[in-house]
Amino acid sequence: MDRTEPKNILGLQLPTDPRWVDLASISLEEILTDHAYCEQKAANSCISLVQRYPDKEQLVTDLSPVVTEEWGHFRLVLAELQKRGLKLGRQRKDEYVNKLLAFQKRAGDPEERFLDQLLTMALIEARSCERFKRLSEGLNDEYLRNFYRRFMESEAGHYHLFINLAETYIEKEKVRIRWKEWLQFEAEIIKQLELRGDRIH
Repeated sequence: MDRTEPKNILGLQLPTDPRWVDLASISLEEILTDHAYCEQKAANSCISLVQRYPDKEQLVTDLSPVVTEEWGHFRLVLAELQKRGLKLGRQRKDEYVNKLLAFQKRAGDPEERFLDQLLTMALIEARSCERFKRLSEGLNDEYLRNFYRRFMESEAGHYHLFINLAETYIEKEKVRIRWKEWLQFEAEIIKQLELRGDRIH
Protein backbone atom coordinates (compact mmCIF):
# COMPACT_ATOMS: atom_id res chain seq x y z
CA MET A 1 0.00 0.00 0.00
CA ASP A 2 1.08 3.54 -0.69
CA ARG A 3 2.21 5.11 2.59
CA THR A 4 2.36 8.72 1.46
CA GLU A 5 -1.04 9.32 -0.13
CA PRO A 6 -3.78 7.81 2.05
CA LYS A 7 -6.51 9.15 -0.26
CA ASN A 8 -5.21 6.90 -3.05
CA ILE A 9 -5.26 3.65 -1.10
CA LEU A 10 -8.82 2.68 -1.88
CA GLY A 11 -10.15 5.48 -4.02
CA LEU A 12 -11.19 7.64 -1.08
CA GLN A 13 -11.58 11.22 -2.20
CA LEU A 14 -10.66 12.92 1.08
CA PRO A 15 -7.93 11.73 3.45
CA THR A 16 -8.36 11.84 7.20
CA ASP A 17 -7.10 15.00 8.86
CA PRO A 18 -3.69 14.07 10.38
CA ARG A 19 -4.75 15.70 13.67
CA TRP A 20 -7.20 12.84 14.19
CA VAL A 21 -4.39 10.51 15.30
CA ASP A 22 -3.27 12.96 17.98
CA LEU A 23 -6.82 13.20 19.28
CA ALA A 24 -7.20 9.41 19.23
CA SER A 25 -3.96 8.91 21.16
CA ILE A 26 -5.31 10.89 24.11
CA SER A 27 -8.68 9.11 23.98
CA LEU A 28 -7.38 5.55 23.94
CA GLU A 29 -10.15 3.99 26.00
CA GLU A 30 -12.79 5.67 23.84
CA ILE A 31 -11.15 4.82 20.51
CA LEU A 32 -10.64 1.18 21.48
CA THR A 33 -14.23 0.96 22.70
CA ASP A 34 -15.54 2.40 19.45
CA HIS A 35 -13.26 0.10 17.47
CA ALA A 36 -14.56 -2.93 19.35
CA TYR A 37 -18.15 -2.08 18.51
CA CYS A 38 -17.22 -1.41 14.88
CA GLU A 39 -15.91 -4.98 14.64
CA GLN A 40 -19.02 -6.33 16.31
CA LYS A 41 -21.31 -4.42 13.94
CA ALA A 42 -19.29 -5.62 10.94
CA ALA A 43 -19.87 -9.24 12.00
CA ASN A 44 -23.58 -8.56 12.46
CA SER A 45 -23.82 -6.89 9.05
CA CYS A 46 -22.27 -9.90 7.35
CA ILE A 47 -24.69 -12.21 9.16
CA SER A 48 -27.56 -10.01 8.02
CA LEU A 49 -26.45 -10.19 4.37
CA VAL A 50 -26.20 -13.99 4.54
CA GLN A 51 -29.67 -14.19 6.07
CA ARG A 52 -31.12 -11.80 3.47
CA TYR A 53 -29.52 -13.45 0.43
CA PRO A 54 -29.15 -17.18 1.18
CA ASP A 55 -29.67 -17.91 -2.53
CA LYS A 56 -26.44 -16.11 -3.45
CA GLU A 57 -24.02 -18.97 -2.92
CA GLN A 58 -20.80 -17.03 -3.49
CA LEU A 59 -21.86 -14.35 -1.02
CA VAL A 60 -22.70 -16.94 1.64
CA THR A 61 -19.41 -18.76 1.06
CA ASP A 62 -17.29 -15.61 1.13
CA LEU A 63 -18.94 -13.85 4.07
CA SER A 64 -19.19 -16.82 6.44
CA PRO A 65 -15.48 -16.71 7.38
CA VAL A 66 -15.59 -12.91 7.60
CA VAL A 67 -18.17 -13.21 10.37
CA THR A 68 -15.70 -15.31 12.35
CA GLU A 69 -12.83 -12.95 11.56
CA GLU A 70 -14.72 -9.81 12.58
CA TRP A 71 -15.85 -11.37 15.85
CA GLY A 72 -12.26 -12.41 16.46
CA HIS A 73 -11.25 -8.80 15.95
CA PHE A 74 -13.81 -7.72 18.54
CA ARG A 75 -12.23 -10.15 21.00
CA LEU A 76 -8.73 -8.87 20.19
CA VAL A 77 -9.72 -5.26 20.85
CA LEU A 78 -11.55 -6.26 24.03
CA ALA A 79 -8.43 -8.10 25.23
CA GLU A 80 -6.33 -5.00 24.49
CA LEU A 81 -8.66 -2.87 26.60
CA GLN A 82 -8.46 -5.35 29.47
CA LYS A 83 -4.68 -5.66 29.21
CA ARG A 84 -4.36 -1.91 29.62
CA GLY A 85 -6.78 -1.76 32.54
CA LEU A 86 -9.35 0.07 30.42
CA LYS A 87 -13.09 -0.54 30.25
CA LEU A 88 -15.35 -1.33 27.33
CA GLY A 89 -17.72 1.62 27.35
CA ARG A 90 -21.18 1.85 25.91
CA GLN A 91 -21.82 1.69 22.21
CA ARG A 92 -22.26 5.15 20.71
CA LYS A 93 -24.30 6.43 17.81
CA ASP A 94 -22.25 6.16 14.60
CA GLU A 95 -23.15 9.33 12.72
CA TYR A 96 -20.85 8.42 9.81
CA VAL A 97 -22.49 5.05 9.18
CA ASN A 98 -25.98 6.46 9.66
CA LYS A 99 -25.32 9.04 6.94
CA LEU A 100 -24.10 6.29 4.62
CA LEU A 101 -27.22 4.23 5.30
CA ALA A 102 -29.38 7.23 4.44
CA PHE A 103 -27.75 7.33 0.99
CA GLN A 104 -28.75 3.75 0.20
CA LYS A 105 -31.49 3.16 -2.34
CA ARG A 106 -34.36 1.57 -0.45
CA ALA A 107 -37.06 1.42 -3.11
CA GLY A 108 -37.24 0.34 -6.72
CA ASP A 109 -34.88 -2.13 -8.35
CA PRO A 110 -33.84 -4.94 -5.92
CA GLU A 111 -30.48 -5.18 -7.71
CA GLU A 112 -29.76 -1.51 -6.95
CA ARG A 113 -30.64 -2.01 -3.30
CA PHE A 114 -28.39 -5.06 -3.12
CA LEU A 115 -25.56 -3.15 -4.77
CA ASP A 116 -25.85 -0.29 -2.30
CA GLN A 117 -25.71 -2.69 0.64
CA LEU A 118 -22.46 -4.16 -0.65
CA LEU A 119 -20.95 -0.77 -1.49
CA THR A 120 -21.85 0.58 1.95
CA MET A 121 -19.89 -2.26 3.50
CA ALA A 122 -17.00 -1.72 1.08
CA LEU A 123 -16.84 1.96 1.93
CA ILE A 124 -16.90 1.40 5.68
CA GLU A 125 -14.07 -1.09 5.31
CA ALA A 126 -12.13 1.32 3.08
CA ARG A 127 -12.40 4.23 5.52
CA SER A 128 -11.59 1.94 8.44
CA CYS A 129 -8.50 0.75 6.57
CA GLU A 130 -7.43 4.35 5.99
CA ARG A 131 -7.97 5.25 9.66
CA PHE A 132 -6.06 2.19 10.83
CA LYS A 133 -3.23 3.17 8.50
CA ARG A 134 -3.12 6.54 10.20
CA LEU A 135 -2.95 4.89 13.61
CA SER A 136 -0.29 2.41 12.46
CA GLU A 137 1.94 5.30 11.39
CA GLY A 138 1.11 8.05 13.86
CA LEU A 139 0.74 6.55 17.33
CA ASN A 140 3.66 6.83 19.74
CA ASP A 141 2.97 3.36 21.15
CA GLU A 142 4.95 0.90 18.98
CA TYR A 143 2.82 -2.06 20.02
CA LEU A 144 -0.36 -0.27 19.00
CA ARG A 145 1.20 0.80 15.71
CA ASN A 146 1.78 -2.86 14.85
CA PHE A 147 -1.63 -3.79 16.28
CA TYR A 148 -3.34 -1.40 13.90
CA ARG A 149 -1.22 -2.32 10.91
CA ARG A 150 -2.64 -5.84 11.13
CA PHE A 151 -6.15 -4.45 11.23
CA MET A 152 -5.38 -2.16 8.30
CA GLU A 153 -4.36 -5.12 6.15
CA SER A 154 -7.47 -7.06 7.12
CA GLU A 155 -9.83 -4.19 6.30
CA ALA A 156 -8.20 -3.74 2.89
CA GLY A 157 -8.97 -7.37 2.13
CA HIS A 158 -12.59 -6.95 3.21
CA TYR A 159 -12.98 -3.87 1.03
CA HIS A 160 -11.84 -5.83 -2.02
CA LEU A 161 -14.14 -8.72 -1.08
CA PHE A 162 -17.26 -6.54 -1.08
CA ILE A 163 -16.33 -4.90 -4.38
CA ASN A 164 -15.66 -8.32 -5.91
CA LEU A 165 -19.00 -9.62 -4.68
CA ALA A 166 -20.75 -6.64 -6.23
CA GLU A 167 -19.04 -7.37 -9.55
CA THR A 168 -19.92 -11.05 -9.25
CA TYR A 169 -23.64 -10.36 -9.24
CA ILE A 170 -23.94 -7.02 -11.05
CA GLU A 171 -22.58 -5.62 -14.29
CA LYS A 172 -19.15 -4.10 -13.62
CA GLU A 173 -19.97 -0.80 -15.31
CA LYS A 174 -22.98 -0.33 -13.04
CA VAL A 175 -20.80 -1.06 -10.01
CA ARG A 176 -18.15 1.42 -11.18
CA ILE A 177 -20.64 4.23 -11.76
CA ARG A 178 -22.40 3.76 -8.44
CA TRP A 179 -19.09 3.37 -6.56
CA LYS A 180 -17.96 6.73 -7.89
CA GLU A 181 -21.18 8.28 -6.57
CA TRP A 182 -20.59 6.68 -3.17
CA LEU A 183 -17.01 7.99 -3.00
CA GLN A 184 -18.14 11.52 -3.77
CA PHE A 185 -20.90 11.34 -1.18
CA GLU A 186 -18.55 9.93 1.46
CA ALA A 187 -16.08 12.77 0.92
CA GLU A 188 -18.86 15.26 1.69
CA ILE A 189 -19.65 13.39 4.90
CA ILE A 190 -16.01 13.56 5.99
CA LYS A 191 -15.96 17.31 5.29
CA GLN A 192 -19.04 17.89 7.43
CA LEU A 193 -18.37 15.64 10.42
CA GLU A 194 -16.71 17.04 13.52
CA LEU A 195 -13.12 15.84 13.95
CA ARG A 196 -13.27 13.59 17.01
CA GLY A 197 -10.60 11.35 18.50
CA ASP A 198 -13.06 9.06 20.26
CA ARG A 199 -14.47 7.56 17.04
CA ILE A 200 -12.99 5.34 14.36
CA HIS A 201 -15.22 7.06 11.78
